[in-house]
Amino acid sequence: MKKLIVGLLVLFMLAACSSGASASINGQWKLVSYGSASSQTSATPNVDTTIEFKSDGKLNGNVGCNGFGGDYKVKGDTVTFGPVMSTMMFCEGPVGDQEMGTLAVLKESVKFVSDGNKLTITSADGKSVIVLVRK
Repeated sequence: MKKLIVGLLVLFMLAACSSGASASINGQWKLVSYGSASSQTSATPNVDTTIEFKSDGKLNGNVGCNGFGGDYKVKGDTVTFGPVMSTMMFCEGPVGDQEMGTLAVLKESVKFVSDGNKLTITSADGKSVIVLVRK
């Protein structure tokens, strides 16, 4: 009986550890910061931002002025974006910089790290990063 309980406990622990290693990026996220990997810029205050990764492989959101959308696919710690399309309203100043800096990362195949409530996406060249928190 003791061996059975210990065996079940070990299986439970292994299952818990393996499920945490591949945290899902599905859901709605809020922008915290963006920009150079060595010097992040905080998200513009009082601007509601959302990036949503849907379970059907669709992406949409708004991080400043324009809505955007596209396709994505996750494999391991890599997310590959199809073309991300955006509306074309003129956007300047900090909000425009935020939008351009964020959308610049959502291209090609990029690395990500997720702990469940925080998502960090690094550009393909490793120079730019966006940090998101779960909404």
